[in-house]
Amino acid sequence: MKLYIKQKVFSWNLKFTVKDEYGQDKYFVEGEFFSWGRKLHIYDMRGNEVASVQQKVMSFMPKYYVLVNGVQIAEIVKEFTFLKPKYRIDGLNWDINGDFWSHDYNIMCNGNLIVTISKEWMTWGDSYELDIANPQDEIVALAVVITVDCVLAAQNS
Repeated sequence: MKLYIKQKVFSWNLKFTVKDEYGQDKYFVEGEFFSWGRKLHIYDMRGNEVASVQQKVMSFMPKYYVLVNGVQIAEIVKEFTFLKPKYRIDGLNWDINGDFWSHDYNIMCNGNLIVTISKEWMTWGDSYELDIANPQDEIVALAVVITVDCVLAAQNS
């Protein structure tokens, strides 16, 4: 299953849609700019919130919580490194590795592929392609990838 996110839409206060492999809108993402800590909400196209991301305030390194149906299922922590970004995903037993700056990385669980993220050049303009192995992981994988990209975008601005 593939999802596409248009390049340079990542911002905590922007609104954007996530498309499926047929170019149809599948999810709507909206950020809260004026809140205690940054927050993102992911909605299905009927307007139901399917996931949210909340920043932990007062943290040495960036830390975010992924919630599905109001229940925290993961914590994403940017680890301290000097050369290239590294992230840890607690609560899911997922590992994330690759080149974050060029949007070419994988998320694995016990050696099994969860999602591959890559730059897609010929789809709706420059987009990021999420190739999700199991449809049951779609919402959580989408929330994790959006969080990582938002953290990268925040560091660049």
